Amino acid sequence: MHNVKVVDTKQEHDDVFAIRKKVFVEEQGVPLHLECDAEDATATHFIMYNNDEPVGAARLRSIDNKTAKIERVCILQSQRGKKLGALIMKEMEKYAISVNKKTLKLHAQSYAIPFYEKLGYMVTSPEFMDAGIPHRAMEKLI
Repeated sequence: MHNVKVVDTKQEHDDVFAIRKKVFVEEQGVPLHLECDAEDATATHFIMYNNDEPVGAARLRSIDNKTAKIERVCILQSQRGKKLGALIMKEMEKYAISVNKKTLKLHAQSYAIPFYEKLGYMVTSPEFMDAGIPHRAMEKLI
């Protein structure tokens, strides 16, 4: 049984960073100092568990009263293809609505654009590089 929750314990925070390190640093080669940044201190973090095993993570940052930015969405390689990314995104959208956000923004790795488009996000920028990986900005009204 997969469940997504807002992080509120030290263990859940540790689980978020362990997943992010595995996916972004070890698998994708993003330098650790770019992966973990000052925004982590104020972001709302989300963790996904399969029973008690952490399998996915993401964070949401408030940009202004009506806008939030989804960042660091990741699912462990062994768990991909099971619609878990969509599950964590839907839970973040529900949370954003509950705190009165109207627009969600994100920077998608270019290969993942079709995934986000299926969830209702639209591309809003040309391709750009971030941590050596091609990205495009996307957004969705919620």
